[in-house]
Amino acid sequence: MRWVLTTNHKDIGTMYLWFSFAMFLLGGSMAMVIRAELFQPGLQLVNPELFNQLTTMHGLIMVFGAIMPAFVGFANWMLPLQIGASDMAFARMNNFSFWLMIPAAIMLVASFFMPGGAPAAGWTLYAPLTLQMGPSMDAGIFAMHILGASSIMGSINIIVTILNMRAPGMTLMKMPMFAWTWLITAYLLIAVMPVLAGAITMTLTDRHFGTSFFNPAGGGDPVMYQHIFWFFGHPEVYIMILPAFGIISQIVPAFARKKLFGYASMVYATSSIAILSFIVWAHHMFTTGMPVTGQLFFMYATMLISVPTAVKIFNWIATMWRGSMTFETPMLFAVGFIFVFTMGGFTGLILAMAPIDIQLQDTYYVVAHFHYVLVAGSLFSMFAAYYYWAPKWTGVMFSETRGQIHFWGSLITFNITF
Repeated sequence: MRWVLTTNHKDIGTMYLWFSFAMFLLGGSMAMVIRAELFQPGLQLVNPELFNQLTTMHGLIMVFGAIMPAFVGFANWMLPLQIGASDMAFARMNNFSFWLMIPAAIMLVASFFMPGGAPAAGWTLYAPLTLQMGPSMDAGIFAMHILGASSIMGSINIIVTILNMRAPGMTLMKMPMFAWTWLITAYLLIAVMPVLAGAITMTLTDRHFGTSFFNPAGGGDPVMYQHIFWFFGHPEVYIMILPAFGIISQIVPAFARKKLFGYASMVYATSSIAILSFIVWAHHMFTTGMPVTGQLFFMYATMLISVPTAVKIFNWIATMWRGSMTFETPMLFAVGFIFVFTMGGFTGLILAMAPIDIQLQDTYYVVAHFHYVLVAGSLFSMFAAYYYWAPKWTGVMFSETRGQIHFWGSLITFNITF
């Protein structure tokens, strides 16, 4: 019962991390089926419809069930400790925002067992496909709404905690980088989750209430869905990487035995990334018949966002430069993160070029690009954070040998896969 009604930020952080781990195993097992199916040409294991359902649910479960809750779990555990607060600002709301995720996750997974099976529209849930799916689509939409409400509550909590509950003398520019990245991430979440809610609500009314937002027969436009979705979706990918930047900015200085190089520039770079993330959404849509002027704008805006990202990479390398470095598991994952995330960034810069993107659209190059950012980015940083902070939480030190095996196994197999 202590766990169910707890308002302790550490207990809630732990629950978030366990939930995230369960979702990670579930989404990962779906990825394994997808991989096994792709192992050779032709059909091996699953029919095309189930394949599409697995792809859709893998994406939704990993983004909303594994990555985001894990970062919120780390935030719950570490933010009060880092800023000298006794707990989160709204302790009961903190508990509620966690427990909302359980019914949402059950509903998402249960959609496999509904008539017609899970939605098979891709994790982006594009119209007009979503207008033709079975009842599982409605369950999916409801689940996304609940997860969005959970995210918004968590974000409000984080913002109020950081702005109002810092210890005396802890000015904003003295906060650890993890606190800064989460403050900015929380603002992003509050800005974009309602946009996703709007997109899926319009999908719902198109399905059941006779509206035609995305149905051309009634004067609607399926491409409008893409604009609304990606106006949420692009800031969302930064929501999934900014806390990772904060984690790496904690770990690299610790194992280089040096202060973080360029603290202020890190803060400004993170803020710039957050602001610019709102003006690049249509780079996901270069093949939808956008005017050339539009293509040019989104191409240059996307190239611009690589500048603050490069500033962060430079600062991490400068922090390591001439430091007294040791390579325990957290540092291995952090250095691995920098290397592989940089590859994700460069492939993104290549995809930002409209003429190249049009050639590469819907190829494995794009899949590899965002997995380099989300697996080697978000996931590696989470592994690093867990190895770095869990001994402090539990009083139990991990096995360095197993940690090294975990790192090298992850790095090699990830690069073979993508």
